[in-house]
Amino acid sequence: MKGAKPQMKNVVPMREDMTRPVPAAPEFMSDEARRVWDELAPYLVIRERLEPLHTYQLASYCESVANFVAATACIAMEGMWYTVETRNGAQQKKTAAWGQQQEAMNAMRRDSALFGLSPVDELRMSSGNQGNLFEDILGQLKGHGAASA
Repeated sequence: MKGAKPQMKNVVPMREDMTRPVPAAPEFMSDEARRVWDELAPYLVIRERLEPLHTYQLASYCESVANFVAATACIAMEGMWYTVETRNGAQQKKTAAWGQQQEAMNAMRRDSALFGLSPVDELRMSSGNQGNLFEDILGQLKGHGAASA
């Protein structure tokens, strides 16, 4: 082919070539939570969902996962129920670990939405922007349908 040779100022580097540093897990986190951080942080950096101001939110999620793992291990060893004798006879009660596991799962669901870690939240975050509500309404009022962006 003929034509001018490309100059470096015209060449746009591929996005995958631009690596961003993955922040280390904060010192205050537990060992298990740090393992979760080390597993997830690189993926979040690639997806541009982990910025310095998100450190505590991700730390909260990682600690919730660590609590879930610990509670699940307790349940595996001790069981989910214990039996007590009451004046009404034997009753089964949930262990404390079961309650902790449920609390950890709820926190995981809440915090995971911030980073798009569930399939629904991933889709929500990747769907693009919401558009301009007022521009769309004004376009409809003028009889033009949805206004073009």
